Amino acid sequence: MNHESAAAMAAQARQRMQEDEEDRETRSIGKFSDFENTMPYLNNRFNCSLKDNLSSYLGSRNPFYKTVDPENNIVWLFDNTAYQPENGNGAWKAEFVAAYFLKDSGKDTSEVVAYISEKIGLAQGDKAEATIAKRLQPLLDAVLPAHAVNVDIVDKDVMRLGPSGRDGISSDELGLPAGDYTDGQNLLSHAVGADVTVSNTTFATPTGWAVISDIDDTIKKTLTSTPVGILQTTFAEDPEPIAGMPEFYKYMSQKLDTPPFWYLSASPYNLYPFLHDFRSTYYPTGTLVLREASWMNLAGLLTNLTQGTQAYKTDRMEKIHRWFPRRKFVCIGDSTQTDPESYGQLYRKYPGWIGAIFIRKVTGVAEMDESKKNSPERFEKAFKDVPQEVWYVFENPSELYEKIDKLVTS
Repeated sequence: MNHESAAAMAAQARQRMQEDEEDRETRSIGKFSDFENTMPYLNNRFNCSLKDNLSSYLGSRNPFYKTVDPENNIVWLFDNTAYQPENGNGAWKAEFVAAYFLKDSGKDTSEVVAYISEKIGLAQGDKAEATIAKRLQPLLDAVLPAHAVNVDIVDKDVMRLGPSGRDGISSDELGLPAGDYTDGQNLLSHAVGADVTVSNTTFATPTGWAVISDIDDTIKKTLTSTPVGILQTTFAEDPEPIAGMPEFYKYMSQKLDTPPFWYLSASPYNLYPFLHDFRSTYYPTGTLVLREASWMNLAGLLTNLTQGTQAYKTDRMEKIHRWFPRRKFVCIGDSTQTDPESYGQLYRKYPGWIGAIFIRKVTGVAEMDESKKNSPERFEKAFKDVPQEVWYVFENPSELYEKIDKLVTS
C-alpha cells in the first residue's frame, strides 16, 4: 500500500468513527456502502515528486517547499472573513485558505464521465456530459502538496501562503496590513506571478449580527438522499435555489446591517468553483467553508457528504466562535441531516452566542424517513435546553421575516 492510499484510508476511518445515528440511517437507507464499492478510482489525485510527497507531512513547517509555477500549477484562493482578535489593539487577522493543483493533469475524464452518465441515466452524447466533465475536473486534477504562493494581501502587502499539506491545501491565519478598514468592507487579494483565483476578504468587527447557513436543501435544492441523486445534482444539473430563500437572505442582510455570512457545507473543497458561482448568483457575499478531502476514489465525495457531518460542522463553528465570540449569530439549516443537532450543541456550549436557529422542514424526499426526520420529538431532543423562542422550524421562508424583525427590535 502506498503513502497516498494509506492517508486516504486513515481519513476515511476518522470519518467513520465520527458517524452518528443520523448519518448511519441516511447511509443505510440509501445503501451508500454498496454503491461506493462500484465507484471508479481517481488515478491522478497524487502525482508529485518523492521530495514533495515526503516533506508534505511537515505541513506548514515544511522548509523544502516549492513556489507555484504559473505555467504548470493553479491555485484557488478562498474568500474569507477578517476579524479583530480580543485584546489585539484593533489589529486585523484573517485565515487564508488556498488549494493547489497540477494544471490539466486530470486529462482523461471519459471513464468517470461515462460512469456518472450511466448511473444517472443519460444517453450517450447527452449535452449534460460536458457539464459533468467540467465539474469533475477539480476532482481529477492532481493536488500539489509542499507548494506555496505569494499573495498581495488586500492590495497592500505581499505575503507567502503555504506550504500546502497532504491534501494540497494550505491554511494561514495572517495579520493584515495596517489600514482603516470598516465593518462590511470587501477587499481583494491577488497572487503574484501565478495562475490563481482571486480572494475576497470581508471585514467584520467584533460585535453585531452574523449568519451561519447550511447549503444543500437549505438554500440550494437537492431533495435527494441517494447516491445516484447526489451525483445528478452535483455534476449534471444546474443548481437551483430554494424558492424564496434568495429574497429572504437579501432582506436579512439589510435588516441585520450587512452581517458577515458563512456558508457551511460538508461538500469537498474540490466543488468550490461550482458552489461559489451558485452563491455569487443568488446569495450575499460570504465565506464558503468546505471539507478538506483525502481520498483516491470518487466514493470519497459521498462519504464526505454523509459521514461525520455533525462533528465536522460543530468543529468549524467552534473556529468561528473563536474569531467572533461577541457576535450574535443566526444559524439556518434543514432537517435532512444533522443541522438541528449541530446548532443545538453549539447553543448549549456557548449560551447567548446564537440568537436564532431556523430549520427548514424538508419534504418530498422519497428515500427519507420524513416521519422521523421532521418529527417534533426529534426537534425537541436536538434543542433540549434551548429556549423555545430561539429555534423555529419553517416550511416557507415568508415565515421568517417577522422573526428577523423581532431580532432587530428586541
